[in-house]
Formats: sequence, structure tokens, C-alpha cells
Amino acid sequence: MFGWPGFWLALLCGLAGQAPADEVCAIDDADREVCLAAPANRIVTLSPSLTELLFAAGAGVRLVGTVDFSDYPPEAAELPRVGRHDRLDLEALLALEPDLVVAWISGNPREQLDRLRLLGVPLFLSETRDVEGVAESLERLGRLAGSEASAAAAAATFREGTRALRAEYRAASPVRVFYQVWEQPLMTVNGDHWISQALALCGGENVFAEAPSRVPRIGLEAVLARDPEAILTGGAGPGDATWLEAWRDHAQMTAVRRDNLFVVDPSLVQRATPRLLAGTRAICEDLEVVRERR
Repeated sequence: MFGWPGFWLALLCGLAGQAPADEVCAIDDADREVCLAAPANRIVTLSPSLTELLFAAGAGVRLVGTVDFSDYPPEAAELPRVGRHDRLDLEALLALEPDLVVAWISGNPREQLDRLRLLGVPLFLSETRDVEGVAESLERLGRLAGSEASAAAAAATFREGTRALRAEYRAASPVRVFYQVWEQPLMTVNGDHWISQALALCGGENVFAEAPSRVPRIGLEAVLARDPEAILTGGAGPGDATWLEAWRDHAQMTAVRRDNLFVVDPSLVQRATPRLLAGTRAICEDLEVVRERR
């Protein structure tokens, strides 16, 4: 048995090996454990999608900065800007004195993220890859921001919505779809991407699902050879059908012949946020039109 001095020494040593009571930790999408001494109070996000995620997780009041084109929710417009996602203004970012920066792995300049890391700025690296990843990101960000209850509720709502869509369209006849991400160069998504998974929830079959790259560049002839029954695109912005008009030059395609050319709101589909649920519902409605036109 310890004497009193030994008892206190053992107790203090034991406490020294424990994490502080307020410490919060989460695993980011680079498989790094990110720990903060306390929930973050000054957060900067480095993509529009990440800004949306933080607001959806109930942590909007803790945001002190973001990048250009962060336009949702409306409150995001009031946040100071620290450059574009592909070229950050590190001086402006550091002036905000963030205690957490949420970064986009493939979208932010690696050398600038490395610089922030060297300066000791806590970084959470995010790269949502699939539909389930939206809910998981909400939960992890909510943990770091101290808004776990709100984040858990948002994640549960999102998961329930995807389950409902899967059940509703489980027996729907398949529709072969080409989703156009960009025009020049012509780009799409493969089967691992959340957009392809959203199509699948509606009974859509991505004609480029087998592509090795998540966002591959493709040729016009490859699309013509696959002869999709429907073409969907976000265009250059909401309601922009310019890219679809170019497909009308290829009247031999099934999608063109049946007028199955659809514009979707890119902010609802091409951002991995809870609004993906609304975007997926819109896709499902478009694919129902395709089935009616057979």
C-alpha cells in the first residue's frame, strides 16, 4: 500500500496520463486524429461545402471565416473571406486567429495546408466521398465544435431521408444515365462518387460507373458509344441549360431522341452536404419522367 505521499504521487501520475476533461477528438478523412483542448470557438472553413456542413452541424455561430462562393446558408455571406479554395490568403486567415481550420483535401493547395500545419494551426482534413460520408462528417465536425446534439439530429434526418428514397425506388426500372460535371474538358463521375450513389438511390445506372478515376475526363465518342437514356448536368450554374443544348446535335442518342435532358441545381448535387437529399429527390423526379417517356 502507498503511504500518503506515495498515494498523491500515484494519483497525480495517473491524472497526467489522462486527457483533459474538455478535450475533444475526431478522426479526419486523412485518418488523422485531431484533438482540441476544448470545442473550437473560432473556425475557418476552406470550401463552400464545408461551410454548409458546419452550419448544418449547428456550429455556424462558431465560424469566423471562409472562402469565396460560400453562399449557403444566407448567413455565410456575412463571413470574412480568406481567398478562394484553390488560392488561400494565409495572412487574412491567420489574422482571424482560428482554433480550428476545416480544409478540403483535394481542393485546397497542399503547400498552403502544410504551411498552416507548420505554424501549429489545428487542421481537420475533409474529403466526403460517398452519401454516408455526409452524415459522418456532420457528426465529427459537431464533436469538434461542441454542437454534437444538433449534428446528430441533422445526421439522423439525412440518413432517414436516404433510406426512404432507397425504399421508394427499390423496385423502379433502371435508367442508364450520363451525369456531366463539366464541359471543357468533358467530365463525369464514377460509381464511387456520391453523385453516382444519388443516381442509384433513384434507380439510375451511371454509364461510367466502372471508370478508374472518381471524376474522369472522357471523350465525346465514349458517351455516344454508351448511348445513355438520360443526360443530367448542373451546368455552369442553377438553371443553365447551355451544356445540354450541345447534345441536341447528336440526334441518334436515346437521351436526345426522347428529350431526356435535365438540368439539376449543382449546389444541391455537387456539394456533399445535407442538401444532397433535396438534389437526389429532384433527380428521382427526373428519372420518373424518363420512365414515362418510354
